[in-house]
Parts: sequence; C-alpha cells; structure tokens
Amino acid sequence: MRFSVHVTPRSSREGVQQTGPSDYKVRVHAAPADGEANEDVIRLLAYHFDVPKSRVTIIRGHRSRQKLIEIAVGGR
Repeated sequence: MRFSVHVTPRSSREGVQQTGPSDYKVRVHAAPADGEANEDVIRLLAYHFDVPKSRVTIIRGHRSRQKLIEIAVGGR
C-alpha cells in the first residue's frame, strides 16, 4: 500500500490525520535534523496502521515534508 504524507516537524502535538483517500498529515515533535523526524514518522504510521516499524518505508522525500510511504502488507 502506497500513499503520500505531509509532515509537520516540531509540532506541539503528535498524530496522524487522513486528509484524502490516500493522503495523510503527520505531526511530529522532532526537528528535521539527523533523520529524527523521519524516524518519528515511521513510528507514528506503524502505530496508526498497527504494523511493525520494519514494514513502513519512506520511498521518496527523505529530505522533504512531502513523502511517499509504502507499507508492506501480508507475507513475511
């Protein structure tokens, strides 16, 4: 499953909000430095979709607020 995510770093609240059929907004406490915000995005999305963090991958946008995320489903 692939979808786009708009990330808001340094937010006072953390959370995941669906904004469209395959669009999400993710708010994280971490600053966008040293990959900390990306780690928080993966953690929050894994919790939101109830999957292990290892199944959540940032496909595109590692250094951008707009990201393409893939969640591996099924299988091993």
